[in-house]
Amino acid sequence: MAHVFLIRLILLLALTLVTHTKDSRLGPRSRLRYSRFLDPSNVMFLRWDFDHEAEVITFELKVRTAGWVGLGVTNRYTNVGGDLVVGGVLPNGNVYFSDQHLVDEYTLEEDGSQDAELQGLTEDAVYTTMRYSRPFRSCDPHDQDISVDTVRVLAAYGQDDTLTLSPEHIFVKSIFLLQMVHPDDLEVPEDTLIHDLEITDFLIPEDDTTYACTFLPLPIVSKKHHIHKFEPKLIYHNETMVHHILVYACGNASALPTGISDCYGADPAFSLCSQVIVGWAVGGMSYQFPDDVGISIGTPLDPQWIRLEIHYSNFHNLQGIYDSSGIRVYYSPRLRKYDMGVLQLGFFTFPIHFIPPGAESYLSYGLCKSEKFEEINGAPVPDIQVFGYLLHTHLAGRALQAVQYRNGKQIKTICKDDSYDFNLQETRDLPKRVVIKAGDDLLVECHYQTLDRDTLTFGGPSTINEMCLIFLFYYPRNNISSCMGYPDIISVAHEMGEEASDPMEGMMAMNNIEWTPENIKKAEKACKEAQQIVVIKTIDEVVENTTGQIPDIVPTPRGPCLESTGGKVEAQDKTPAGFRAAPLTLSSASTASSGGFSLATLLFAQGALSWLFASLQARD
Repeated sequence: MAHVFLIRLILLLALTLVTHTKDSRLGPRSRLRYSRFLDPSNVMFLRWDFDHEAEVITFELKVRTAGWVGLGVTNRYTNVGGDLVVGGVLPNGNVYFSDQHLVDEYTLEEDGSQDAELQGLTEDAVYTTMRYSRPFRSCDPHDQDISVDTVRVLAAYGQDDTLTLSPEHIFVKSIFLLQMVHPDDLEVPEDTLIHDLEITDFLIPEDDTTYACTFLPLPIVSKKHHIHKFEPKLIYHNETMVHHILVYACGNASALPTGISDCYGADPAFSLCSQVIVGWAVGGMSYQFPDDVGISIGTPLDPQWIRLEIHYSNFHNLQGIYDSSGIRVYYSPRLRKYDMGVLQLGFFTFPIHFIPPGAESYLSYGLCKSEKFEEINGAPVPDIQVFGYLLHTHLAGRALQAVQYRNGKQIKTICKDDSYDFNLQETRDLPKRVVIKAGDDLLVECHYQTLDRDTLTFGGPSTINEMCLIFLFYYPRNNISSCMGYPDIISVAHEMGEEASDPMEGMMAMNNIEWTPENIKKAEKACKEAQQIVVIKTIDEVVENTTGQIPDIVPTPRGPCLESTGGKVEAQDKTPAGFRAAPLTLSSASTASSGGFSLATLLFAQGALSWLFASLQARD
C-alpha cells in the first residue's frame, strides 16, 4: 500500500508541475496595455503587449463576427507572402487555430513551422476573440519580423468558418507595435493645466501645399512649470488636410510679427524661431514625456513665445474650408528632474537636396559635427541624454536612421525605421537612453524610392518635395536647435560631368542628366563623397558652419531567431544569424489545447520515477 501511495504522490507532483509549466508558457494573463481599431468601421479591435527581454509579443484580436478571424504582418507593397495566424470556433464548440501565410492575394497555406501559441479562443453572440503569442523573430521564413520599425499589421475575418479571404474583409494598418512607454504607465499630476496653441478660423488656400504660421504666447505663470504632455487638436472634417504641426520656441530677443502668414513666403519674419519643442505629423497621436523630463516654462531662461507652423495638403483644391487646428499642451507646477530640448538633425532642407527619378533605391545623408557645440552654445554642453525621437520624410521616403560616431568610430545606431510610413509619424521612445558627448558626429541617412516619378525631386516644404529630418528629444536642455548638413553641389555636378561655378548652377545642372540606373548610383556616390557643409543653429538664430566627410555605416546584424518549440522547422530555414532556444513564455500550438510537457518537467518525472523504482527494488 505504501508503494502505491508513493507512486500516486509522485505522479500527482509531476502532473502539478506539468500544469504549471503549461500555464507559464502561455505568458501573462494581465491586461494588455496597447490597443487600436484596425478598420474604419471599428469591427476589428486589437490589444497587444510584449516582453522585450524574452522577445515575445501577445495579441488579442476581437472581431464582430461568428466566423474565423486572422491577424499577422505583411510588407509595404503586397499582402502576398504575409503571415496570418487564423482561428475560430466551430458550431459544436471545438476550436481551430493555425499559423499560415498568403501564397497569393486570396489563398492561405499552413506554415511548416507553427510559431504561434494559442492562449484563448472564444465566441459569443457578437464577437469572436483570439489571443495568442509569437516571437518577435521566428526561424520560419514565412513569418515576418516584428521590430521597432513601423509594422504593417494584416487583419482579416470571415462571416462563417469557411477559411476564404475576401477583399472587403482584409485590412492593413501601420502600427508601432513595440512602443516603449504608454501614457497609462506614466504619472499624471493632479494639478495639470491645459493650454491650446492654435490658429482660429483660418481659410485654407486652394493650393496643394500651404505652410501657415503664427506667433503665440506660452502660458503665463508666476513660477517654473513643466509641460509634460501634448496632443494634436484637429478639426474633424479637416483632419486629413493637416499634414504636420510644429511648435518652435522663440528666443526672447526676437521681434515677432502678428497675424497668420506663409511660413516660407515673402516675409522672412514668419520663419523666425527654429528650435522645435513639440511636433505632430499625420497618423500620430498624443505623446507624454517620461516622468523625469519636461519642457520648462516660466523662468527667465525659458521662451515666452512660440511659432506655430501648420502644414496643409489640399490635394483636391477644396474651396471655403476653415480650420482651427493646433497643439494642446498639458503643464503643471510639479517639476520634473530635467528640462528637455529637441535637436533637429538631417539634410538641410533646400533644393540642393535632389533625388533622381526612377530610383529603386537612393540614399541621402546629412552630417552633424558637435565639436563646435560648446562654442556656439556659449557655455559647456553637458552630455546629451536622448530618450525619444521623431522621423520625418515626405512621400518618397522608405527608411531613415541616425548613427553615432566617436573618435571616427561608429558606436551606435541611435534610431531607425526600415519600414517608414509617411501616414504614421509619431514621437517614439528609445528602449534605452543614448548618451551623445561633445565631439561626437551624428549622421542621418534617408532611403528614397522614386519609381513613380519621371522628374527630379528637390528638397523643400511641399509634400511633393522631400525632407530628411530626425528630431531627437533629450535632456538637459542646451541652446543648440539644429545641426544639419548638405553636400558641396558644385563638386557633385563636376563628378556628374556637368559645369557649375556656383550652387545654383550646380543644382540646375542636375536637370541635364539622363537618369539611368548607373547615373543614379553615380550621383548617390558623388553626394556621399563630397565635402559636407554642416550648419549649426541656436535658439537665438546664431548660425555657425563647419565641414566634414560622410563616414561609412556598418549595418546592424539581425539578431538570432527563436526556434519553434513545436511544429516543423526545415533545415534551410535556419538563418546565418543562428538559433536560440525559445523561452518558456512561448511554445507552438496548432489547436486550442497546448498539449505537451516541457523538457524540464519530463526529466523531473523520469528522475522521480527512477528513484521510486530503485527504492522499491532496494526494499524488495
